[in-house]
Amino acid sequence: MINPKVFCFLVLCLVLPGFVFPIASHAAAEQSSGKTAAPKPIVIKSKTLEVDNQKRIVTFTGEVNAKKDDFVVDCQKMLVYYRPSPDEGSKDAFSQGIDRIVATGQVRVTREEGGVATADKAVYFQDDDKIVLTGHPSVQQGKDLVRGDRITIFLKENRSTVESTGKERAQAIIFPKKRKTEAP
Repeated sequence: MINPKVFCFLVLCLVLPGFVFPIASHAAAEQSSGKTAAPKPIVIKSKTLEVDNQKRIVTFTGEVNAKKDDFVVDCQKMLVYYRPSPDEGSKDAFSQGIDRIVATGQVRVTREEGGVATADKAVYFQDDDKIVLTGHPSVQQGKDLVRGDRITIFLKENRSTVESTGKERAQAIIFPKKRKTEAP
């Protein structure tokens, strides 16, 4: 039988907006068309799940797979840090939601509409709505590729930064797109 607190947390976790990859263009398209679809759940599967209410951490370990709307996150370990409720005596320890989510170990984020991000570590910050990829991060869309020591994706702003901290510089490999020709 699942603990009610775990169930409440999973429900909160399942409705997180855009975890670990930019989906701002999709959200902007829905806004401009006037659609306001209900948030779809994120489903997280792993070999083990551990809840530590004292530390406010839920740990998913072993072949972690998280699916939401138009993307999939695969990694070896995922830590979900949640905030305390304002009333510590509250039965709903998850009432304040998620603080951050940390995915480690062969992190791979695949978007349904194309594009793959890989890194040793990805951290999603709920308040800033940003993702920071470290440990050999790269983002690939088609043949185009971006690499650096740290890639930060600002989801609300639909922008990214690629930083280099060592001898290697940030790198972008961009292939020219073919122009569409007009029919006579």
